[in-house]
Amino acid sequence: MALAPGAASSTDPQVGDEGTSPHIDAPELRLFVMALFFIFGGITSLNDVLIPKLKELFTLNYMQAMLVQTAFFAAYAIISIPGAALVKRVGYMRGAAIGLVTMMAGCLLFIPASASATFGVFLFALFVLAGGVTIIQVVANPLISLLGPVKTTHSRLTFAQAFNSLGTTIFPYVGTIIMLGSLAAVSAADLSGAELAAYRVAETAAIERAYLGLALALAVIAGVVWFNRNRLKGEKHDGGSILKSFDLMRRLRFGFGASCIFLYVGAEVAIGSFIVNYMMQENVLGLTEPSAGKLIPFYWGGALVGRFIGSALLRMINPGKILAFNAACAIGLILLSTHTTGVVSGYSYLAIGLMNSIMFPTIFSLACEGLGKRAADGSGVICVMIVGGAVIPPLTGHLADVTGSLELALGLPALCYAVIALFGWFARKPLAA
Repeated sequence: MALAPGAASSTDPQVGDEGTSPHIDAPELRLFVMALFFIFGGITSLNDVLIPKLKELFTLNYMQAMLVQTAFFAAYAIISIPGAALVKRVGYMRGAAIGLVTMMAGCLLFIPASASATFGVFLFALFVLAGGVTIIQVVANPLISLLGPVKTTHSRLTFAQAFNSLGTTIFPYVGTIIMLGSLAAVSAADLSGAELAAYRVAETAAIERAYLGLALALAVIAGVVWFNRNRLKGEKHDGGSILKSFDLMRRLRFGFGASCIFLYVGAEVAIGSFIVNYMMQENVLGLTEPSAGKLIPFYWGGALVGRFIGSALLRMINPGKILAFNAACAIGLILLSTHTTGVVSGYSYLAIGLMNSIMFPTIFSLACEGLGKRAADGSGVICVMIVGGAVIPPLTGHLADVTGSLELALGLPALCYAVIALFGWFARKPLAA
C-alpha cells in the first residue's frame, strides 16, 4: 500500500539526514501505487472530453471553457499543503482512503450538477473531485521514489507515470463514447428558454452516468484501502510545519524545477484540452466532435509509450539531457503542426504527448535531488505548482479568443517548453554533495 511523502517503513525505520534518501523494501506496495497513478491520471484526462461537451451546452468561448481546468487544478494550490499535513497526521493508508472518498464525493456532486444544468455547479464538483486527486498525488509521487535504490529513482518514477498514462489513454476513449457520443443534432446555440434548459438537463445526464460509474469504483477501492489501514507498520513523519516547505524555493535547483512543474502541467493540459476543437478545424482534420474525441487517447497514449521507453533510457542517458531534448522536440512539433495542414498537422499535434512522457517525473526527481528527509516538503510544494494546469490553459484560451486562432495560441505552451529545456540543460550535472 502507498506511503506518504518522505517517511520510513518498518523495514527502514530511520529516515536519513538531509542529502540521503530512505529506501523502503516493500515490493507489494508498488501495485497499489501503480493503481493510484492509473486512477488519478484517468480522471484528470476526462476533462479533455468534458470541455467540448460543456463548451457546446453552455455556449462558452475558449477561455470560459478552460475554467474546467481552472476549477480542477486550483485544488492543487489550495489542497496540497493541507493534504500533506493530513497525511502526516493520519498516516499513509488513511490518507489514501480519505483522498479516495473525497474523489467519490466529487463524482456524486455531478448528480445535482446535471439536475440543475448549471455550469458553476459542474465546476464545484470538479474542484471537490480534484481535491481528492491532490491528496492521492501527494501520497503517491514521493512514495515511488522511496521504493528502490536512489540511482534508479528517475527510471522508477517514469515507469510509475506510465500507469498514469495508461489511465489517461483508456478513460478519454470510454468517456468520449459515453459523453460525446450522445450529443444531439441540435445545438444549444439554436435554443433558448425552456427548450434550452431541457436540452442541457438531457445532455448532462450522460456526464452524470459516467461519473456515477467512477464513484462506485472509487467506493470499492476506498473500502479495500480502509480495511487494510493498519497493515503498514513503523510509519514516521517529520513533525515540522508544512508551511516551512516553501523555503525550499530559495534553492536554485529546486525553485527552478518546481517552476518548471508549473509550466509543464500548464502546457500539457492546455494542449490536451484543445485536442477536440483543434482536430475539428477544417484545415486540420475536419472531424466531428465524437470522432475528434476518440483521438485524445493518441495524445495520452504517446505519453504511455514514451514513459516505458524513457524508464529504460533514463538508466543509460543523463536525465537532464533527455529532458532538454524532449522539450525541444515538443516545440518542434508545435511549429510543425501550426505550419502545416491535414494529417501532418493533426498527428504532429498528437505526437507532443510522446515528448511529454518523461517530463513530469524527470523534473520532479531532478528538482528533489538531495532533499533527503525533506522529500515530503518538496513533494508538497511541487504538488502546489501543479496549479499551472489552472493558469496556462485559460490564458491559452484567451489568446485563441483574441487572435481567433488556436495555432497562434499554442505559442504560449511552446514558451513553457522552452523554459523546461533550459532547466534540463541546467540540471544535467548531478547536484554537488
